[in-house]
Amino acid sequence: MTERHTVTDTFDTVTRPAPHRTHDVLNQSAPRVDVDEYALNPVLREAVERHDGAWGHGELSEIGALVGTAQFQHDADLANVVTPELHAFDRWGNRIDEVEYHPAYHRIMAAAIGHGAHTRSWADPRPGSNVVRAAAFMMFGQVEAGHACPVSMTHAVIPSLELQPDVAARWVPRALSRTYEPDLGTPDKPSAIFGMSMTEKQGGSDVRANTTVAVPAGRGGPGQDYLLTGHKWFCSAPMSDAFLVLAQATGAAGEGLSCFLVPRVLPDGTRNVFRIQRLKDKLGNKSNASSEIELDGTVATMVGEPGRGVRTIIEMVARTRLDCILGSAAGMRQSIAEAVWHARHRSAFGGVLVDQPAMTGVLADLALESEAATVTAIRLARAHDEDASDQDKAFRRLATAVAKYWICKRGPHHAYEALECLGGNGYTEAFPLARRYREQPVMAVWEGSGNVIALDVLRAMVREPESVAAFDAEVDLARGSNATLDAHLDAVRRLLGEVATLDAAGAQARARVVVEAMALALEASLLVRYSPAAVSDAFVAARLGPDRGVEYGALPTGLDLGAVLARA
Repeated sequence: MTERHTVTDTFDTVTRPAPHRTHDVLNQSAPRVDVDEYALNPVLREAVERHDGAWGHGELSEIGALVGTAQFQHDADLANVVTPELHAFDRWGNRIDEVEYHPAYHRIMAAAIGHGAHTRSWADPRPGSNVVRAAAFMMFGQVEAGHACPVSMTHAVIPSLELQPDVAARWVPRALSRTYEPDLGTPDKPSAIFGMSMTEKQGGSDVRANTTVAVPAGRGGPGQDYLLTGHKWFCSAPMSDAFLVLAQATGAAGEGLSCFLVPRVLPDGTRNVFRIQRLKDKLGNKSNASSEIELDGTVATMVGEPGRGVRTIIEMVARTRLDCILGSAAGMRQSIAEAVWHARHRSAFGGVLVDQPAMTGVLADLALESEAATVTAIRLARAHDEDASDQDKAFRRLATAVAKYWICKRGPHHAYEALECLGGNGYTEAFPLARRYREQPVMAVWEGSGNVIALDVLRAMVREPESVAAFDAEVDLARGSNATLDAHLDAVRRLLGEVATLDAAGAQARARVVVEAMALALEASLLVRYSPAAVSDAFVAARLGPDRGVEYGALPTGLDLGAVLARA
């Protein structure tokens, strides 16, 4: 007989282990949203007030609160994730050459235009107008950089248009409008956004190698219509209402490389020939469409004298170069603000991250770079106001190129080092510094990459010696306050004298050395004059002193880094 065993089910009598909680979020920074980017930026506020822009504090405070909101930051994310899309044809096969943007991009554009980040300095010219405009532009660009391209070009086009009064009468009032209308619309559309297109694939920065041809539609000459045929390698913001382009003029009225205004919509309401060949797949600047375009019998109006196209459009280039400086400084501000925010909320190795000496040094060094860029940028903006003295005009001619070279070159590595402060978070697209890292190089490339700008500095030194004297007078205002800076100023004078004796090849070989030395002299002198001693002393020691390091955070000892960080 087989023995039977009874199996007792004891499942309900055994106490099951409680599940372990794995997803309590600890030791992460709070979201940096709903903050006032103007109130939290004492460096920018002080600079605005110092350079006669205090009358703009009210609107700048509104902008600071707006761009710090969670919604504006979300729009910035959307505009860069859902990127512009080209529609060359409609569903029936008609050529339309339109670019579709996410609505978030248009909301950002409307806010920037509505607050005058484009042409407020022209619409309300008074002491500090360019200062207030620069601060507005920087705060919008701090959070979303791509839209700043058409905003900048619309600002910069005004002095070029005014060289042709009949053209200016039609277009300047539209550019000054604070209304943003994204559709191309009709010829009587009351507002306008501007773009520019100079480069071609065979020439790049050598625009005199352009092959686009302009044939007069009538008698030709300034203010007259031409028909353009050619291919432009880069054209940013192709949905702008009008563009300044360069082309080789032909005909009895004058020949040579000339400047032309190309509208997207013709006076009779039809679309001008403006074939968008493709959108560029760029490293960064994703929200802003950049394109190749084909012109084929495209109607354009000559602006300025025949054969003087570079001289005409250089007025626009000078202003967009300033905006490259503003954009790079704005990016540095975003980078240091995000890095310090993270470090103040994060603990590691037994203490808050910002208080760890190694991290304190890195953050303070990043803050020094950001403050130097901001102070320099706003000083340059003031020199562009209508009441600028002759000396300031000469100063800005050289100093804008010097600062464009240096500040824009410092941007990418600054963004990288700030990104690293966030560790793995910084390397993800969920945090804004990955996008900032991709954005910063465009400011160095656009409107003249490093060698182009350095050579432009050399040309200015030869052709406009008064600009060298004005630059020297500006930096010399800080002399006597810091012995290390004084020694550097002496070295810059010797270097300028040395380069002046070289032939063209020798001067080119030394161009970057010269411009770097001048840029550091300018930044250090401005900080010595305007910033707290803790900041200026640290900057001079870190950038000019005998114990200066190469990487951010490799600082000399004895600096008041806490005071530096308090301003970040």
